[in-house]
Amino acid sequence: MIPLRPLVVGEIFDGAISTMRTHWRTVFGISLVVALLTVTASTLVNGLFFDHGGGLDALRSTPNPTLHDVLHTVGDTLAGGLLASVISLLGQIVATAMLTMIVSRAVLGRTAGVNEAWRDARPQVPRLLGLTLLLPLIAVAVLVVSVAPGTAVALLGNGDAGTGFIALGSLVGIVVVVWLWVSLSLASPALMLERQGVLTSIARSFRLVRGTWWRVFGVQLLAGLLTLVVTSIIGIPFTMAATVASGGGTTGWPYLIITGIGTVVGATLTFPFSAGISVLLYLDQRIRKESLDIELIRAATPARPAA
Repeated sequence: MIPLRPLVVGEIFDGAISTMRTHWRTVFGISLVVALLTVTASTLVNGLFFDHGGGLDALRSTPNPTLHDVLHTVGDTLAGGLLASVISLLGQIVATAMLTMIVSRAVLGRTAGVNEAWRDARPQVPRLLGLTLLLPLIAVAVLVVSVAPGTAVALLGNGDAGTGFIALGSLVGIVVVVWLWVSLSLASPALMLERQGVLTSIARSFRLVRGTWWRVFGVQLLAGLLTLVVTSIIGIPFTMAATVASGGGTTGWPYLIITGIGTVVGATLTFPFSAGISVLLYLDQRIRKESLDIELIRAATPARPAA
C-alpha cells in the first residue's frame, strides 16, 4: 500500500485511500456494521427520550413553561445525548481497533478478514477504551487548571482582573490542549500495534512526535478537514430532507431516522480513512526515527525455500 521508506504527505493519504480501495469489502463492511448498529441504537435512544418528553421543540411551543418543564426537558435531552454519545464512542473504538489491524497488514501486502481482525484487536479493546476516555479528561484538567487563577481572582472580588486572567488562561489552556492532542495522536496505533498499556502508549506517542510536531499537526489537521468536508457533503442533503419530512422540527422520528441514515453513510466512508491516516502516520514516524522500514521489508519479503 505504501513505499517502505519515509513517506511524504501525499503518500500517507494515498496509502489510506489505496487500503480502502483494495480491501473495500472488509473495511467498508466493518465500518457499515459498526455505524449501523451504533446509529440505530443512538436513534432509538434519542427517539424514545424525545418522544417521552417532547424535546426542546415542545418546550419552545409551550406558552409559559414552568421551571419543572425546563429542567425535565433539559434533563431528558442531556441524558439522551449522553447515552447516545457513549454508544457511538464504543462503536468507534471497535471500528478503530479492527481497522488498525487491517491497515497494518495491508502495509505488508497481507489481507485480514473480519474474524481475524477482531481476534487480533480484541485483547487491546479495553485498553483502547481506557485511552480514549483518558485523553479528554486530560484536556479538561488542563483547561480547568488554566482558568483556575482567574476564577480565584474574580471570586476574591476583582471581577475585571479576574475576567482578564480567565481569558488569558483560556488561551494558554487551548494552546496546551492542541499541543497535547498532536503529541498524543499516535498513542492509539502504538497501543494496538505494539500491544502496550495506556500510559506506555502515551509516552510512546510523545517520543514519536517529538521533533516533528508541526508535520504531524499538519497531516492530522488536513485529514480532519477532509473528513469534515466529506461528512458535511453527505450530511447536508440528509439534514435538509429530514427537516422537510419532519415539518421543520429537529426531534421527531422522521428527522432522527433520515439524519441517522446520513450519519451511517458518512461514518462508513470516513472511519477507514481516519484509521488509515493514523496508522500510516505512526508507521512513518517509526520509519523516520527507528528505521522500521528495514523490519517491514524483511517482514514483507516471502521466505525463500531452502536449496
